[in-house]
Amino acid sequence: MFLSFRKQQVSSHTSLAIKSNMKSLLAIFLPPSCCLMLALLLIVPDCLHAVESGKPNIVVFLADDMGWGDSATYGHPLIQTPNLDKLASQGVKFTQCYSACGVCSPSRSAILTGRTPYRNGVYRHLSGNHEAHLRASEITYPKLLKTIGYETCHVGKWHLNSLPQFNTKQYPQPGDHGYDYWMATHNNAEPSHKNPKNFVRNGKPVGELKGYSAPLVADEASRWLSEVRDKSKPFALSIWVHEPHSPIATDSQFSDLYDGHKNSKYMGNITQLDHALGQVMQALDQEGVSDNTLLIFTSDNGPVERFGGTTGGLRGGKRSDHEGGIRVPGVARWPGHIKPGTISDFPVIGTDIFATVLGITGIPLPKDRTIDGVSMLPAFEGKSVERKIPLFWRTHVSPPGDRVALRIGDWKLVGNETLTKFQLYEIQKDWKEEHDLAATMPEKTEQMKKQLFNVWKDIEAEGPDEWWKSERQKPVRGGKLNY
Repeated sequence: MFLSFRKQQVSSHTSLAIKSNMKSLLAIFLPPSCCLMLALLLIVPDCLHAVESGKPNIVVFLADDMGWGDSATYGHPLIQTPNLDKLASQGVKFTQCYSACGVCSPSRSAILTGRTPYRNGVYRHLSGNHEAHLRASEITYPKLLKTIGYETCHVGKWHLNSLPQFNTKQYPQPGDHGYDYWMATHNNAEPSHKNPKNFVRNGKPVGELKGYSAPLVADEASRWLSEVRDKSKPFALSIWVHEPHSPIATDSQFSDLYDGHKNSKYMGNITQLDHALGQVMQALDQEGVSDNTLLIFTSDNGPVERFGGTTGGLRGGKRSDHEGGIRVPGVARWPGHIKPGTISDFPVIGTDIFATVLGITGIPLPKDRTIDGVSMLPAFEGKSVERKIPLFWRTHVSPPGDRVALRIGDWKLVGNETLTKFQLYEIQKDWKEEHDLAATMPEKTEQMKKQLFNVWKDIEAEGPDEWWKSERQKPVRGGKLNY
């Protein structure tokens, strides 16, 4: 069954609500011929009508352009991140956590859908006037959680519509993707992190807010937790802050910690972000829900080094499909389920959040589409995560030499924009990608190439290519595409 039940008398209103939720799940996962038969199961005694209490709450805290090396938690010698440090000490720190793309919009779409960006249609960053957007036909985990009684909220950056599409009725908005309550910006906080003017709350512009973006977003999340949500329901909360994406503005209480350093504003911005994380952790504690909440912290892509970002020695940065562009911080806390202080060296990726959320809430994966991610539950225990579909990246604005990448086990293949030249790395031994083994290991390279082309062929067959084929970058110097 999709839901767990306990014997308890409930009102007719609750009974009808559960029946409605069950019908929604049936419509999503089953063909019409099966729906009628299984719908008969809804005619059950009252003792089966109540949803089992104790479903875990879900919080996903997403940084913007935060690099793998941008915190004390991941080894930065100067940047102070006491709250992220605390979170890692209370849960699991992933040493090989990846974003689904080297830029923002695609990686965010993958978190919500569990599908690689070219497959779900959000193949590019959505800053200008583009047709691409997160389609209403995509199934997000907030949509599914609502069918089993969850209350949902999104605060912070959205960036899953182009600018003209944001907050318009013609295109799906956060509320159409499963959020009961939302306060968001289209893209960056404007004019900067200080006193942003471009937030929209549930479709209505908010106007100028006094303060700095990440703490303001955390304030809104905390207010929703304490004053707005229905506390009788489990909840899913997305907190997507703007820091440390440019244009950067940092409260002096944080930048002064690094007075005299050339990157004091950026370093303070990371600490400002960390402060916001602490606000959320405190709010969960005050509401008495921390022990029943899975809290995930990660970033949408790697850093911009010219602004002060740090990859921790990884090759590349934002926009790249080398490790510096896609390997990001990843920490998760779930008391009673994740042993404090766990370190996991097994690769996980943003697409895995979807399958993880469904797995711990008892919702089956959709059967009518490919889900690229898998549950991270084994990794929560420091165990290997098994995959049928390899880790795959394609970043439309990456340098021509690393436009696409595929990882299977410890092996990573990096391909150029035309898929005619390839690099091969053994990542565990060569995490800085300094030693290309393609020439010395031709058989392994060909094996990986074959798998990459198979994955790409599958994505091409499913993705909305009327969008990305018309807009993809042309190869440099007249290069001929090999796909």
